[in-house]
Amino acid sequence: MTKKVATREAYGRALAELGKKNSAVVVLDADLSKSTKTADFAKVFPDRFFNMGVAEQNLMGTAAGLAAAGKIAFASTFAVFAAGRAFDQIRNSVAYNRLNVKIAATHAGITVGEDGGSHQAIEDIALMRSLPNMTVFVPADEAETAGAVEAAAQMNGPVYIRLGRAGVPPIHGEGFRFETGKAVVVREGRDAAVIATGIMVTVALEAAVTLAKEGIEVRIISMHTIKPLDVKTIVSAARETGALVTAEEHSVIGGLGGAVSEAVCENHPVPLKRLGIQDEFGESGKPDELLVKFGLTAAAIAGAVREVVKRKG
Repeated sequence: MTKKVATREAYGRALAELGKKNSAVVVLDADLSKSTKTADFAKVFPDRFFNMGVAEQNLMGTAAGLAAAGKIAFASTFAVFAAGRAFDQIRNSVAYNRLNVKIAATHAGITVGEDGGSHQAIEDIALMRSLPNMTVFVPADEAETAGAVEAAAQMNGPVYIRLGRAGVPPIHGEGFRFETGKAVVVREGRDAAVIATGIMVTVALEAAVTLAKEGIEVRIISMHTIKPLDVKTIVSAARETGALVTAEEHSVIGGLGGAVSEAVCENHPVPLKRLGIQDEFGESGKPDELLVKFGLTAAAIAGAVREVVKRKG
């Protein structure tokens, strides 16, 4: 059985490796380094690691100051605190000034589990993609996470990297190359396309296997970059398959589904169904149970595909 690796774990490993290659990299955390996995970096480079305590606004402000002084600052905490509690600092200190701060936000979405709705960030993609100058990454597996960390360090300007708590199986093999703003077609298909991000890419691939047995061939696209959005790949999928489904562990308002809808409406309208959290907060429960409750399963994706295929006639 293939070992599952949480994207937060992949982030910790990639960050420690990055520190070996680039002495300008510094890491800040808000007293959650064991959970965000920045502890991996702190063990190797204690003099370049800063625990800011439970003070997320100060975390972002200090990261901005370090970036202004020439450092590449990775600032990590849970997504609900990064995007929510520190939004003003991200907006005015980081994004407005186009500073080299990389916000690595872990424990995003409902798979945080028992911590409940207060700790389940389901609006962070919408908040971050609304900010000018901000790049938004949502990696789906270990390979995409490592690629996102490397890409973030190489580019000049703010980046938001959304990471999860739960383990996910590998999607990409050796030789995978991460390109900012370039989606990855992980399965070909002509009847419909599912555009997914984060943990939902794996779920979409499961749905495609089920649908193939019914004679429905589905293209699966991993949209690891939400901003800048790969409009070209989206429009090609719309033209070539005639029906789209989006899948994300995030509110359907303002996230991947919203971004894809905007691109499709402006370029090539086709039947489209958005799967995600339907304008409600999360709740406490086991991750797998919550995915079922909120309709983020392979069965739900398969059902949505059948619906849009029927709508396209």
